[in-house]
Amino acid sequence: MADYEALIDEETWAFIRLTESYYPPETATYPVSRQREIYDRLCRAFHRGYPPGLRVEDQAFAGVPCRVYGEGPATVVYLHGGGFVVGGLESHDDVCADIADRTGYRVVSVDYRLAPEHRHPAAFDDALAATRSVAAEFGGPVVLAGDSAGGTLAATVSHAARSEDLGIAGQVLIYPALGGDMDKGSYLTHADAPLLTRDDMLYYMAIRHEDGKAPRSDPTAAPLSDTDFSALPPTFIVTAECDPLCDDGRDYRDRIVAEGGRAHCVDERGLVHGYLRARRTVGRARESFGRICDAIAALGRGEWPY
Repeated sequence: MADYEALIDEETWAFIRLTESYYPPETATYPVSRQREIYDRLCRAFHRGYPPGLRVEDQAFAGVPCRVYGEGPATVVYLHGGGFVVGGLESHDDVCADIADRTGYRVVSVDYRLAPEHRHPAAFDDALAATRSVAAEFGGPVVLAGDSAGGTLAATVSHAARSEDLGIAGQVLIYPALGGDMDKGSYLTHADAPLLTRDDMLYYMAIRHEDGKAPRSDPTAAPLSDTDFSALPPTFIVTAECDPLCDDGRDYRDRIVAEGGRAHCVDERGLVHGYLRARRTVGRARESFGRICDAIAALGRGEWPY
C-alpha cells in the first residue's frame, strides 16, 4: 500500500482535512439525497467566485440544461465529476469560470442526468446530445473536457462522435474513470486513498447501472472497453498519483498511441482525486490547473505541444 505521509505534502493534507470536514469519507454509504446535500455544501464552501467581467448565462442545448461562460474563438464542453450521482451546474461553477478566464474560450457546462433516477446511458445520451447541439450553435473548434465521471463522459462522446463532423479539436480528461481493471494496479495500490477509495468506485459503478454491473464491452459506459482507439481527437490526460483511477489515464493514452493517435498523460505527483478544488490553495494543484488550461488553449488553437 502507498505511504501517503511520504507522498502528500502538508498543503495537500490541509486540503484533504478541510474537504473531509464537509464531505466525510463514509459519505458514499449514505442515502443519495443526503450525499447530494453534503456534496452541495462542500462545493459551496470551496466556491471562489467569478473573474471580473465574465458573462455567465444559463441555456439549454438539445433540451439539456447548461451554463455558458464567456465567449471566444473556441468552445469547451465541460462535463462535471461526481460519480454520476452528485454534482451539477453549481458544483463546478467556479472551475468552469476559471477555465473560461484562463483560456479566453467559451465554456459550456452540461447538467446531465444523474443516477440512480436516470441510469446509464442517460448521462451519456445527454452529453452527446448537448455536444452536438453546442457544435451546431457555435461551430468549431470544440474541446471536450471533464473531471472524474465527467472525464468518462468526455471520452465516451469522443468515441461515439468520431465519425461526425462536430469540429472536436481535442479532449482534456482530468483524473478520469475510464473503466480499467479494478483488481490490479492503482485500484489496489491506492484502494484506500484519501478522498476516493476503491470501494467508492465499486459503489458508483453499481448505482450507475440497472443490474448493478457495468456491461462487459460498452464504450458508451467505459472507454477502455472499446476495441477501436483510432481516429480519436488529440488527448491530454492528467491523473492524480494518490488515486485508484491513476492507471486508467495511462492505459488510455497507451491505447490511443498504439493506434497511431496523439495522447499525452501527466501523472500529478502527490495529488489526490478532486484536487481541482485546491487550485487556489495548493501549489501542486495550482500548477496542474495551469497545465490543464494550457492544454485546452493549445487544442483549441489546433496545436499539439507534446
